[in-house]
Amino acid sequence: MSAALVAILEDEPEIRQVLSKALEDAGFRTAGFGRATEFEAALRSMTPDVCLVDLGLPDRDGLSLVHRLALESGASIIIVSGRAQVHDRVAGLELGADDYITKPFEPAEVVARVRARLRQGKAATGTTNTASFADWTAHFDRYVLEGTDGAEVSVSHAEAEVLRLFLEAPKRLISRAHMQEALGGAAGESFDRAMDVRISRLRTKLGEDPKNPKLIKTIYGAGYIFLGDVVWR
Repeated sequence: MSAALVAILEDEPEIRQVLSKALEDAGFRTAGFGRATEFEAALRSMTPDVCLVDLGLPDRDGLSLVHRLALESGASIIIVSGRAQVHDRVAGLELGADDYITKPFEPAEVVARVRARLRQGKAATGTTNTASFADWTAHFDRYVLEGTDGAEVSVSHAEAEVLRLFLEAPKRLISRAHMQEALGGAAGESFDRAMDVRISRLRTKLGEDPKNPKLIKTIYGAGYIFLGDVVWR
């Protein structure tokens, strides 16, 4: 089995080189890009396992690229940015990033975060990728929800992670602390806000009434419960 491929989108050559060396020394394959246009062109023939994305790109806003990757790619997305403000972290996570690392960083930490994302991906791959509940079938290999009429709704990688967590533990309380442990990322306001947004988007895609959701129930001060019956196949 070939080593996991990490795509590095970083316009500063020195930082890109540091990341490439640290990851390759750890046994990963890497592909580096300095501009978003180069990276997007390469995606036509390249399927990375993890994407490291800087937000301050010379030819495109990194956040919009993160959003597109989250919608269209099965890769894990880690933002590596000098923007350290909470609102930047929240925006990145809301748009579908799986993790956020601020500059300056220790290369060993980046390697550890990449390994963590890949471990979570392998854990998911080791189980079935299709689950039916209510009027929906979730296809986690394709990141889509299929309705009984055959219509499909796309979900992002980040949204799929949360949905899978619910479907693997139906009718059981899932606390914020458990979500943070299972999905990774630093606990705190930015993580909680990102979870709120992902769950809100899932409810919308599932056609839930936001004032009276039937499937994903909020237990204030405790967490969430998924109330539907789930069949994995």
